[in-house]
Amino acid sequence: MKFLDKDFLLTTDAAKTLYHNYAENMPILDYHCHISPMEIATNKKFDNITQLWLGGDHYKWRQMRSNGVSEKYITGDASDYEKFEMWAKTLEKAIGNPLYHWSHLELQRYFGYEGVLNSKTCKEVWDLCNEKLKNTSCRQLIKDSNVTLICTTDDPADSLEWHEKIAADDSFDVQVLPAWRPDKATNIEKVDFIEYLDKLGKVSGVDIRSFADIVKALSIRLDFFEKHGANVSDHGLDYVPYAPVNIEETEKIFAKRLAGEKLTQAEIDGYKYMLLKELAKEYHKRNWVMQLHFGCKRDNNTSMFAKIGPDTGFDCIGDQCSTAAISNFLNSLAETDELPKTILYSLNPNDNSALGTIIGCFQNDEARGKIQLGSAWWFNDHKTGITNQLTDLANLGLLGNFIGMLTDSRSFISYARHEYFRRILCGLLGQWIENGELPEDYDYIGGIVEDISYNNAVRYFGFNL
Repeated sequence: MKFLDKDFLLTTDAAKTLYHNYAENMPILDYHCHISPMEIATNKKFDNITQLWLGGDHYKWRQMRSNGVSEKYITGDASDYEKFEMWAKTLEKAIGNPLYHWSHLELQRYFGYEGVLNSKTCKEVWDLCNEKLKNTSCRQLIKDSNVTLICTTDDPADSLEWHEKIAADDSFDVQVLPAWRPDKATNIEKVDFIEYLDKLGKVSGVDIRSFADIVKALSIRLDFFEKHGANVSDHGLDYVPYAPVNIEETEKIFAKRLAGEKLTQAEIDGYKYMLLKELAKEYHKRNWVMQLHFGCKRDNNTSMFAKIGPDTGFDCIGDQCSTAAISNFLNSLAETDELPKTILYSLNPNDNSALGTIIGCFQNDEARGKIQLGSAWWFNDHKTGITNQLTDLANLGLLGNFIGMLTDSRSFISYARHEYFRRILCGLLGQWIENGELPEDYDYIGGIVEDISYNNAVRYFGFNL
């Protein structure tokens, strides 16, 4: 079998039929990513493959460091070609890593390069990609990927001016919607929390002096986001807090923080629990989807964090998350019938089975698969991690209602990850057909493949497509 040929990861005839006849040509709905709406609005072009491929990509940066590459060639002042050359040398060692597959899929799909990138072919690939980039732009890359809708990641205080520009531009027919990411309002322990309250207060017109004020300010901004088409929230959490406090206690915690006093961990958890709960109630009232990403231990290398900041490749899987706390938090909302549609993503794969049983406790007729086990995320979006997530969900829930893959990326060519996911999905289901575990009914199983690839997400989020 040729490397990365048309049947890549498809080892059975059933898998090949499912992928080529059902999954391959389905559109892409990217409901969570970190690409820049400003770059889409201005239709950014890239001078070279390094700017497109390595800028902000901490996945690649992490592996370059593992290959002994100096920081000069990663986030430093080396030339773009030197950085690309160092990535090519690193990729030689990355066999078995999803980056090896993603990188070559992207080279094939967007640049027509069928070879293998390494130190010997580096200059050839550099020249080929850069020549093709002269005639493309970020919007063209999105269109070439068959994407119908993108949800970016946006702070409540954001003006959404770039989303307005995109929406007003009839020349680009891919929907680009904001998604609500209120981490700065949640992280009361951060040094810039008070500064952020001032910013939030100015854009909402609320003088934030109490917990009630911040809830009011956020509600006003939710209205603003909703007018711009938003119906998705996302929370980046170390863990889901369950620390029941009442409103009076929360006001005291908030006042203590405004006074510049140091909070205890119990007080931090109490505030986060109450704010997350108040926001979840708002999401339910508005029929929004709440995404909870948790299980990450961030910024482990403090000396490098001090030099180059967050989201630069120094995070790891955490074990501080309590699945009991997650269940209790969801229950605190279900008790008053205020639990929104929710997607749970844990960075720790050990949580998948527990989460797979938790979601079954809170399903109802508000939506098919109202509570979702999110796709394999970050350190888990490789062949083994994706297969395990799909298998856990199938074992414990309804795989047919799964809303599928997302990029969670800052790159305009990371849509190849959807192909990677679909090939793994079809490989798994195809093997079950070959084993006699599923009927050889391709319209039936192929329909499920199409649903997981695209249709379920459209229905779940209620997007107008």
